[in-house]
Amino acid sequence: MEQRLQELKQEALEKVQHAADLKELNDVRVAYLGKKGPITEVLKGMGKLSAEERPKMGALANEVRDQITGAIEEKQIGLEKEAVEKQLAEESIDVTLPGRPVPAGHAHPLTTVIEEIEDLFISMGYTVEEGPEVEKDYYNFEALNLPKGHPARDMQDSFYITEDVLLRTHTSPVQARTMERHAGKGPVKIICPGKVYRRDNDDATHSHQFMQIEGLVVDENIRMSDLKGTLNVFAKKMFGEDREIRLRPSFFPFTEPSVEMDISCKICGGKGCSVCKGTGWIEILGAGMVHPNVLRMAGFDPEKYTGFAFGMGPERIAMLKYGIDDIRHFYTNDDRFLKQFARKEIR
Repeated sequence: MEQRLQELKQEALEKVQHAADLKELNDVRVAYLGKKGPITEVLKGMGKLSAEERPKMGALANEVRDQITGAIEEKQIGLEKEAVEKQLAEESIDVTLPGRPVPAGHAHPLTTVIEEIEDLFISMGYTVEEGPEVEKDYYNFEALNLPKGHPARDMQDSFYITEDVLLRTHTSPVQARTMERHAGKGPVKIICPGKVYRRDNDDATHSHQFMQIEGLVVDENIRMSDLKGTLNVFAKKMFGEDREIRLRPSFFPFTEPSVEMDISCKICGGKGCSVCKGTGWIEILGAGMVHPNVLRMAGFDPEKYTGFAFGMGPERIAMLKYGIDDIRHFYTNDDRFLKQFARKEIR
């Protein structure tokens, strides 16, 4: 048994010495020191030895194990050092080379316009309100003076989920919810940005899903002149101090009187061109004084409170502001289009 242990030690030490890599070294360790290795097999025969020989063989077996283990650990340190040196030689880095540029993200042009509009109205004392995109028919229509069967509902071809639930067709339901929450006590001064949905054919100027920003002011002694002054400030801040506005009579069920607002064409300066179709004016948004029925349904006394509301499409604002000719550019994620707005001030 003693001779066999000495032979195994010699074999193991030679294989450790000749191990070329860490895997081969680990194979030697498993082969000789593992539970199924030859040293373990030799030790299983110790039961056949006399009581005097067992301690001697046990001590020798431990000595053989320790020598093999020590040789393996020493060899492992050397192989690991060689592996690191080889890796450093093969993967050397030239620190004088310029780094690889990491493209930085940037704001989507539509996001930029929305944030600019929000900042403008926040600076005028407005707060930003949001509401659900899946809305009740009551808030989307009835609370806005559009009862069931009203012909003006046809102006907003809707995506109905159930008879009383639909994808909102405008952000006006947020106005109705906010007024209801105020329980008939003013003032209310909000803007409501968000997505809206209508069953429309997608083309260069229309989309079945688009953004809308609506504004609402309700308080005592609010007049049409307040609305005009607010819209005039908005137009000049968004399109330039030389822009002029005009208000044309229109119809919306939730405002009375109602108006459409035009701005003077910045391309021709109001002289008439292809962009403004020869009129010198470009339609930009709809507005009006809040209808007494809308105030009443939200709990406000129309004899005490008046208000104005306006609604605009950020896509249309952005298209006019930056000369974008197709609304679909905002949603197709064409990198060629988006890169035009990277790393530069587009306001």
